[in-house]
Amino acid sequence: MERPRHQGMAKNTYMRWRLPLVCLLWEVAMIVLFGVFVRFSPEADAHWEEEKRKMNVTSDIENDFYFRYPSFQDVHVMIFVGFGFLMMFLKRYGFGAAGFNFLLAAFGIQWALLMQGWFHSFKSGKILIGVENLINADFCVGSVCIAFGAILGKTSPIQLLVMTLFQVTLFAVNEYILLNLLHVKDAGGSMTIHTFGAYFGLTVTRILYRPNLEQSKDKQGSVYHSDLFAMIGTLYLWIYWPSFNSAISEHGDAQHRAAINTYCSLAACVLTTVAFSSMLQKKGKLDMVHIQNATLAGGVAVGTSAEMMLTPYGSLIVGFISGIVTTVGYVYLTPFLESRLHIQDTCGIHNLHALPGLIGGIVGAITAAAATEDVYGKEGIIKAFDFTGPYQTRTPSVQGGFQAAGIVVSLLIAFAGGSLVGAILKLPVWGDPAAENCFEDDVYWEVPEDEESDVYHMHNPDKPASP
Repeated sequence: MERPRHQGMAKNTYMRWRLPLVCLLWEVAMIVLFGVFVRFSPEADAHWEEEKRKMNVTSDIENDFYFRYPSFQDVHVMIFVGFGFLMMFLKRYGFGAAGFNFLLAAFGIQWALLMQGWFHSFKSGKILIGVENLINADFCVGSVCIAFGAILGKTSPIQLLVMTLFQVTLFAVNEYILLNLLHVKDAGGSMTIHTFGAYFGLTVTRILYRPNLEQSKDKQGSVYHSDLFAMIGTLYLWIYWPSFNSAISEHGDAQHRAAINTYCSLAACVLTTVAFSSMLQKKGKLDMVHIQNATLAGGVAVGTSAEMMLTPYGSLIVGFISGIVTTVGYVYLTPFLESRLHIQDTCGIHNLHALPGLIGGIVGAITAAAATEDVYGKEGIIKAFDFTGPYQTRTPSVQGGFQAAGIVVSLLIAFAGGSLVGAILKLPVWGDPAAENCFEDDVYWEVPEDEESDVYHMHNPDKPASP
């Protein structure tokens, strides 16, 4: 019988029965729930021809699929390729970074379709899904991928699945409160995705603090090729971020404006990141960690205000500031958080998502409060902030206040939810690795015999190192 590996410090990481059981039971549960609740939306249903006549639509090209699917493709690539590759910087955790990101995202999108469906598209006892639901499910999973960055290399696949289950649920609740009850605008998710996801993940990693993590310090760094893989993830995310921030905006000027604002902010962010990366190093050399991460902060920070009249130069300012804040965060805040607050943030999500997410929420609140009919036009301001129905008497200044309240709500749910989930994940039943075996693929993966077998199999009793 095969011997369980890496059981030092009473840690049993043997997954042969536990992981298959969890995956299969949860997927059967998804099949049952989808069978009971989920149906196609009118635009995806075979009755579309009848629906066209009711809506006085003459062409299939007006089906929402043709407006939304290109953006969905871009967002989907960001979740599975962008985030997966970005986290492959660890020298011995490439399989875990890409593979577990794939696992939690695949499970998360199914659970998100249900949770968001119950809140947003539940009609006559059924959840009606179309292409926009797929985009929103990817957004939800994006927050889980962000939180995963904080605990990367320190948890078991079962812990990640459990975290995904709870985080998707809390994301849907937070999203409903912000978008439906507070009626905030957050097209690119600075608050709902980045602020919530980052502070949730940071709270979880604080609860899971490992005082002996120094035993794995030699594996926490990168090597040349792992940094190149991570840079591929950066480029995918950077290129597609305008689609991310504009994917669910209203057709027409709002979606167009969101893409332009994001494009400008990202471009400015690269220059300030390079400038401060060089400035903060003693020899003036660039740090690849900064280039991989801080160059993306402009996309995060412009998320809330992306479809507002931020203006192109305003977007450049947001990108300029966020690049500086994120780079400084990697140099000074990350060591401080670990040494003083015991927050072991593997990927530095506090710098890339939490701080820019807060900047994005603040910029959104200010931009909303400063909105005028002179800038938007009378019809434009009503459309931009959806001042219709019960919100028709709301003014821009009041909207700015609700935008600010959205930041507070996201933080409160992130801290409370992260504390609860962290306590659950700390239970000694999930098969997490011992401190000396963190950031090591060989704990949960079959690693092929190659020129690096001495590195990968150094702790494996069943696979002797090659001569």
